[in-house]
Amino acid sequence: MRRLTTLAAALLIAGGVLPGAAGAATGTEARCSTVWGSGTESAGSRSAVPLRDIRTGRHACFDRMVFDLTGAAGAAGFDVRYVDTFRQDFTGDPIPVAGGAVLEIAVTAPSYDGELNPTYRARGKRALPGVDVDGYRTFRDHKFGTSWEGRTQVGLGVRARLPFRVVRTGDRVIVDVAHRW
Repeated sequence: MRRLTTLAAALLIAGGVLPGAAGAATGTEARCSTVWGSGTESAGSRSAVPLRDIRTGRHACFDRMVFDLTGAAGAAGFDVRYVDTFRQDFTGDPIPVAGGAVLEIAVTAPSYDGELNPTYRARGKRALPGVDVDGYRTFRDHKFGTSWEGRTQVGLGVRARLPFRVVRTGDRVIVDVAHRW
């Protein structure tokens, strides 16, 4: 009887029925759980230091967009939120961004230096120079909004309204969007 009870318990655990179930999530799936949300994330501070570069990266559990600032040492603020329509600051003009959902990312740093030498500016379809999201699991599209009054705005198209986090570290603002809930 004892052997039968032990066998039944082992089968329930392996099948994911009992708490602590070994079979509930395995491999990368278990390591990808996040406590992130999809609500607005923002932090104050304005930086006179210009945006130097925007780059992206793929990770096992999320896609990442990094805003590099020159010597800001974590001073730049940000505002990141899901929007129904990505609209250019100042004009309010809609800018189409492909994807199931759109994150509006604003970093409080200009995309030009004091001499007004642009790092990024609207060109043609407003794509960010040097940023390619082809083959990403979550990212679908990206558009430059504007850099106006020390605020640089980017629209990021993602597969769906997924959890994200924003981290300021050193002279970077990092936006990670999870592959799944």
